[in-house]
Amino acid sequence: MTRSLSIMEARKQLNSLPETLMRDGDIDVMEITRRGKPVLAVLPWELYEAIAETLDVMADKEIMEKLRQSIREMDAGTTTSWEEARQELIK
Repeated sequence: MTRSLSIMEARKQLNSLPETLMRDGDIDVMEITRRGKPVLAVLPWELYEAIAETLDVMADKEIMEKLRQSIREMDAGTTTSWEEARQELIK
């Protein structure tokens, strides 16, 4: 869920925004507006890192192709069980 604050209100609350995000568990992002239009997003660092990592993965063509192949294998039911993979690693 997103909560909206004017840029003036955000300035007043800047020191308490991290606590507000942690306390209000249903708020993921603070939308900061100027004249009613969104101009900034304030989000917890962990969420930022997760988004950045996801974008890095999505930008890597090799990783994305492996992911697509894995999804195709799952859809086709041609996956390897953990026991089979473990036995293969032991060899």
